[in-house]
Amino acid sequence: MGCAALLWGWLLLGFSWGLGPPGVGAAALPTATYVLDDAGGLGRQFDGIGAVSGGGATSRLLVNYQEPYRSQILDYLFKPNFGASLHILKVEIGGDGQSTDGTEPSHMHYENDENYFRGYEWWLMKEAKKRNPQIKLIGLPWTFPAWIGKGENWPYDYPDVTAYYIISWILGAKQYHDLDIDYVGIWNERAFSSKYIKLLRYTLDKHGLQQVRIIASDRLWEPISFVLLLDSELHEVVDVIGAHYPGTKTVPNALLTKKKLWSSEDYSTFNDEVGAGCWARILNQNYVNGNMTSTIAWNLVASYYEELPFGRCGLMTAQEPWSGHYKVEAPIWITAHTTQFTQPGWSYLQVDGHLKGGGSFVALTDGLGNLTIIIETMTHNHSECIRPPLPHFSVTPQRATFYLKGSFYMVETLQVWHSRLGFESGNSSLFQQLYPVKVWKGSFSLDLNVDEVYTLTTLKTGKKCRFPEPPPPQPFPSNYKDDFNILNPPFSEAPNFADQTGVFEYFMNVSDPGDHVFTLRQVVVQRPITWASDADQTISLIGNFKWVNMTVTSDIYIEKQRDGGVFVAGRVDNGGIYVRRTKGVFFWVFADGTYRVTGDLAGEEILMKGLSGVRDNAWHTLTLNIQGTSASGLLNGYPLWENVTISKPSNGWAAIGTRSFEFAQFDNFHVEAS
Repeated sequence: MGCAALLWGWLLLGFSWGLGPPGVGAAALPTATYVLDDAGGLGRQFDGIGAVSGGGATSRLLVNYQEPYRSQILDYLFKPNFGASLHILKVEIGGDGQSTDGTEPSHMHYENDENYFRGYEWWLMKEAKKRNPQIKLIGLPWTFPAWIGKGENWPYDYPDVTAYYIISWILGAKQYHDLDIDYVGIWNERAFSSKYIKLLRYTLDKHGLQQVRIIASDRLWEPISFVLLLDSELHEVVDVIGAHYPGTKTVPNALLTKKKLWSSEDYSTFNDEVGAGCWARILNQNYVNGNMTSTIAWNLVASYYEELPFGRCGLMTAQEPWSGHYKVEAPIWITAHTTQFTQPGWSYLQVDGHLKGGGSFVALTDGLGNLTIIIETMTHNHSECIRPPLPHFSVTPQRATFYLKGSFYMVETLQVWHSRLGFESGNSSLFQQLYPVKVWKGSFSLDLNVDEVYTLTTLKTGKKCRFPEPPPPQPFPSNYKDDFNILNPPFSEAPNFADQTGVFEYFMNVSDPGDHVFTLRQVVVQRPITWASDADQTISLIGNFKWVNMTVTSDIYIEKQRDGGVFVAGRVDNGGIYVRRTKGVFFWVFADGTYRVTGDLAGEEILMKGLSGVRDNAWHTLTLNIQGTSASGLLNGYPLWENVTISKPSNGWAAIGTRSFEFAQFDNFHVEAS
């Protein structure tokens, strides 16, 4: 592991300061001056830069990386003065429903059920805290277990039940993991209920959780801002207005509330250089244009199969636990420009922040004499985020002269960190430490090119750290087995299975005398309060989306009498928010002794059907074989159907699942593919 030393090639960057003669050709640069002064007071308090794990299942593949790679990834994300050095971690409060790239399990599948060791968000929060004890934690639900709504797809009919459920998660975080949750949200990108928010605050206080602050409503600026202005009681209990993808703008009502304004979900852009440009631009301009004092990226790390929706929309990429390969993408180092030289509790200076030649700057202070200035000059086409559409603007090379006044007048030198995103050349220079700037009589000048980020700071603690290169990328193993025989699994879910509707958990069959003591069980038995369009069937994906020919085998156990059913599948072509339209080759058996072969998860495109003799509450082995345009199926090792013609899809994942939200078990899963 190494941390980068000073880059002495600073002269090549057309870098100039002070009042000496400008560099060659610099005379042509348009020049403007900017004053940084704290004498008239400071701007808003800075609340930090963060990222979201969840919404959903975005960290799914991270957990089964082997060491040392897993810890390296976590260091790049959370370790102070190392990589992204994040100030905030926001996690999904799992609710058993599809929340973008998969489902995350609830701590209460059923009303009489509590388990604070499901999923991976508890583990992730602890790993973040281990590296940065100061990191702020946020919990937000996307979906809720069915019992919350008592039959309705709505969490507010029984607000006391919903509040109890959310508070149990916060109390469980403390009791079982010693985690203090700092902020809690309402319902991601869905309606809010004023009555529920007030009851949530009352219930938090009743349980001694006065320190937990409320963010509302994780959607748009309106109607929450308008309602806060009308309802003084609601105004009192909401601490932060969180908007999603605000396009760096706020609205008059939000400003009138005098509340903290956050971009509580943003970015969501493919993590190449353009994604880095998007992130650099909004990190500054969310404050410059919109007075937002925190920006939170969806998502933290792209640790889900890339062909699921919004593949690689994380600050870095870690989607190959089987090989150990991961990639520290450019957005990590763009984050560092802000996070390594500021902390929540610092204050923005009162400056306009728009650069005359395009681009922006922010300046922050800790109030103890430290000063950090972050400048970005991202051009339009190199900084478009996935949403909202970006109106045209232009950025040109320029010279900026800064005058330091007030308590900063005595600053003599500033440390300099620089990134240039190289689009034409393909050569980016990321987070390089340059030679310090001398401040001469309270001023310095800087020649700015386009698509650059500069941090100028009194802090000397910045570091660009590197581990040795991880192993090279490898496809998912073409011969993969899991017998689920693990006595004390570190996580509730088997590695690499990506649940897309329902939740599949390790299960211990204490009543089974023989080979099926340890199994994988689907445990969601009622349709959750959904956020996306969950399927009516449950499904968990695994493997390589590019697989064409495959043999998928699994022992199966139908628990639901009469109309229960399970499947194994291949060439599965969809998941995430599009799970309802999933196609593939599905081999179903049902408790009534019939079987079906369908071309879709919904079971509408029937390719073959007949009698199988399968019954509930008995173990059977299903084998699905797909070669070219033909498929066949075996039951307990004997041919059940064959020569079914498959036209499309031509490739996809393997999968297991159930006919409905029902208990069912799987064992001795094996896929062999090419």
